[in-house]
Amino acid sequence: EVIRRALELGVTLLDTADMYGPFTNEELVGEALADRRDSAVLATKGGLVVDDPVSGSIHRDGRPEHIRSAFEASLVRLRTDRVDLYQLHRIDPAVPVEETWGTMAEFVTDGRAGALGLSEPTLDELKRAHAVHPVSSVQSELSLWTREQLAEVLPWCESNEVAFIPFSPLGRGFLTGKLAADSFDDDDFRTDFPRFSAEAMDANQRIVDAVTEIAAGRGVTPGQIALAWVLAQGEMVIPIPGTRRISYLEENAASAL
Repeated sequence: EVIRRALELGVTLLDTADMYGPFTNEELVGEALADRRDSAVLATKGGLVVDDPVSGSIHRDGRPEHIRSAFEASLVRLRTDRVDLYQLHRIDPAVPVEETWGTMAEFVTDGRAGALGLSEPTLDELKRAHAVHPVSSVQSELSLWTREQLAEVLPWCESNEVAFIPFSPLGRGFLTGKLAADSFDDDDFRTDFPRFSAEAMDANQRIVDAVTEIAAGRGVTPGQIALAWVLAQGEMVIPIPGTRRISYLEENAASAL
């Protein structure tokens, strides 16, 4: 219902990955798009392997044979013969990026992928991949409290007309002003991030306070201000806030107005 409501609101980019679940999110997206595939720009990712869903342990695998099998499995789960954007979830340090990227380029050549993207690359890795096959998108974290990509990667994207897709544009929920250090369940993945320790959250509260004050003056929510800031970083910037609730989806979508 959330995915279909997103399409109704004019949200067209749907981003998933084989490791989400693992696998179950692609299946969900495939079910939601079963009778409306052409309504969405469908993006997925491969290259990360979940070793243990309980502990969350993962490893990178950029070997050509893995990328090929991962891509083909994603198509099956997504109930489609083509994705609009296929992304390397993380670069495998044991495999030259040129080798992985060259394999992915085959998917574009055979018509099963419309374009290719990288997630969390360095500027050097971006340039190396781009020399093999055009990079169409870069997906990395960007928000009011995560701005490292503004220094080099985003300017490179702008210069090369490459889309920049920020994940966690709401600071993993922190910038909505609705989180406290004691509000996490034991199985919440954010408890593993130093930034979500009580001390760090207290120190960063001034960011939320400033966003909340601006939002109050404009009659909107802090989350909408945070998303509007990300959108304002450039025409090539396409944030992908995640939510399971229609109410938050509608709130997020309104930040673009």
